[in-house]
Amino acid sequence: MVTTHPVSLRWRELFRPGNITEETFQKAEKLLETLRPEDPLRHRLYQELQEIKRLHVQKKSARKQK
Repeated sequence: MVTTHPVSLRWRELFRPGNITEETFQKAEKLLETLRPEDPLRHRLYQELQEIKRLHVQKKSARKQK
């Protein structure tokens, strides 16, 4: 298991604006797995990941409709 600080830093690197791909989501999920299941950061980042995925899908759909 790793500490929360490196995970937080890596998380910010992964989700820089304009840098989100399917590979980004896979890397984020692997990063979450490095945290203990009971870690509050893991829970918070998991929720954030779900929201980012939802917004990413909406954005892709909007681009297709144009």
